[in-house]
Amino acid sequence: MEDFRRTYLRLCKEGGVDPQESVLAQLQETRGAAAGSRLDLRGHSLSVDTCAVLGRVLHKDTLFTELALSDCMLTEEGAKLLLNGLCANTTVKVLDLKGNNLRSTGAEALGKLLVRNKTLCRLVLEWNALGMWEEAFSVFCEGLATNACLTQLDLRNNQINHQGASELCLALKRNSTLQELDVRWNNIGLLGGRSFLEALQQNRTLTHLEMAGNNIPSDTLKALEQAMDHNSDRQSTVRESRSRTQVLSKEIQILKEEKGRQVWSCWEIDFSSMTTSIHVGQLQEALNERKSVVNSLTAKFQMTEAALAMSEQKNHNLGELLTRVKTEKDEQRERQSRERKKEQEDSALREGKLLREINSMSETNVQLKNKLEKMESRCKSQQDQIFELKQELTNSTAELKLRLAQAEERLEMEKKRSKQSLEDMNNLRQKEVDHVNRHLEESQRALQDRILKLEGQRIQLEEELSRAKAACVTERAQAEEEQGKVRVQVRLEEQQRVSGLEEKLRGLRQSRDESQSHCSQQKQTIAELQARSGQQSIETDGLRRRIEELQQELSGKDQEKVAEVSRVRVELQEQMGHLQAERTAQGGLKEKIAALEREMKVLASNHREATLDKESEISSLFEKLRLREAEIQRMREDEAQRASFLQNAILTYVQGSPLHYSPKK
Repeated sequence: MEDFRRTYLRLCKEGGVDPQESVLAQLQETRGAAAGSRLDLRGHSLSVDTCAVLGRVLHKDTLFTELALSDCMLTEEGAKLLLNGLCANTTVKVLDLKGNNLRSTGAEALGKLLVRNKTLCRLVLEWNALGMWEEAFSVFCEGLATNACLTQLDLRNNQINHQGASELCLALKRNSTLQELDVRWNNIGLLGGRSFLEALQQNRTLTHLEMAGNNIPSDTLKALEQAMDHNSDRQSTVRESRSRTQVLSKEIQILKEEKGRQVWSCWEIDFSSMTTSIHVGQLQEALNERKSVVNSLTAKFQMTEAALAMSEQKNHNLGELLTRVKTEKDEQRERQSRERKKEQEDSALREGKLLREINSMSETNVQLKNKLEKMESRCKSQQDQIFELKQELTNSTAELKLRLAQAEERLEMEKKRSKQSLEDMNNLRQKEVDHVNRHLEESQRALQDRILKLEGQRIQLEEELSRAKAACVTERAQAEEEQGKVRVQVRLEEQQRVSGLEEKLRGLRQSRDESQSHCSQQKQTIAELQARSGQQSIETDGLRRRIEELQQELSGKDQEKVAEVSRVRVELQEQMGHLQAERTAQGGLKEKIAALEREMKVLASNHREATLDKESEISSLFEKLRLREAEIQRMREDEAQRASFLQNAILTYVQGSPLHYSPKK
């Protein structure tokens, strides 16, 4: 320990690095505790320079057999320098690198360590991130494949996915020394579990595998456990066979030694001058000993024969089990085929129903789109009519203004031409004209206000129509039972609306004709005013009457327009109600379609999972059968070899003894 400390201080001094006090304190504690073979630096944050110096010290160190570096906050460069120093170490057997967040560079350095180091037996890499970089993890797996000394590996919480699991399984297929592997709390999944099953078909040394918390199905975990049990049984049988062969080799060696001793004693007796009685006694003792040995060998031979009989009985029982398993497999296959056929038929029927429903829904959607287009065209036509009415109103007001201006000019000319006697009449006429102008201006203002109100109402109606259109576009659904009723109602309403619109058009045409007739009448009155300039009093009375009639007509037109606008508003509200009903129906159909699609997806996923589970079960059963047959064959071969080996040993011993003593007799 003191040599290690001195070497650490010397290398720090040579490299111009300040020795880390926590490392020195831990070395001092280790020396005081006389731990000797364990270097514990857990929880000490090691810098890059300290890792470089420790790697150089451990490069030639022969003292420590266990190195604990968990939670040391190693950087990528520091871990690389430390692991490069351990590549040539020949004493460290246990390395703990838990919780150091090793990534790509650390994984590559670990792969090099596993390739070069020949003494490391246990490696702890819990709480790192080796599986995040596929290329670096493949380098680590390549090093594990070529390693011939590691027996325990801990890879918990390393973010290993199914691709990393496949790389690890390729390494396990080539590795022949690893016995314990812990990959809990990763993200291996179903594909990774199958990769492990394939790897365990070739790997015969792995006896302990932990895979909890990896989202692996229960049947795959059971198959892995069975493979582990099979490997452990194989290892136990191998150990037993090795122990038996060692015992038999020892017995044979003892027999050979006894035989040599007896031969040597016989030769000594021949060269000596001992009496024949002594020879006979010794030979009798040797024969008795040989008889006892032969009896013991015969007893062992009988035991082996009994064991062979038991193994044959076991083989027979296993054969019966295999036949039963085969029959069960055939029954399961038939059941599975029947279930698959039923599921396929049900899925085909469901798909046909769904296709029919989808076609009907598409047809209803097309019809609804056509209805929406018709409604939009109607709204546009109504807007055009409103615009035409506005233009007619503006034209009529402009004509009225022009006529009034012409009448005023003519009145002024007539006032100038008239005599002073008619000044009072002119004043009265001027007052009446002013009054008429005021009334006209008030009527124009009222008309403008009404037009603005109508425009505001039109804008509101357009906004409501746009909202209805957006709602209809976003939500389309309708129940199949209400389609016929809705179609009949829509047709009746369309007919009613068409008839109403035709009536409105007729009324508008009549109003237009009336306005034209009124305009012609006004022209005639203006001509009469020009012709009857002498009869100003009579003309003023006629003008008053005509102005009153015009006001009444304008008020009537306003009332008609208000009624028409109210009717249009009522019709639009009814259309909005119908569109909302259609929207709700479309929403219900959408929900039905979504539910049917979900059912289809669930059925497809269940079918796939069932087929995968059954395929995995069938493959596992085939694998069990193959493994059982291979075990039976190996047991038969081993028992036959043992029996032949014992028979040959007994025969050689029995036949060899009289040959050596024949000349002495």
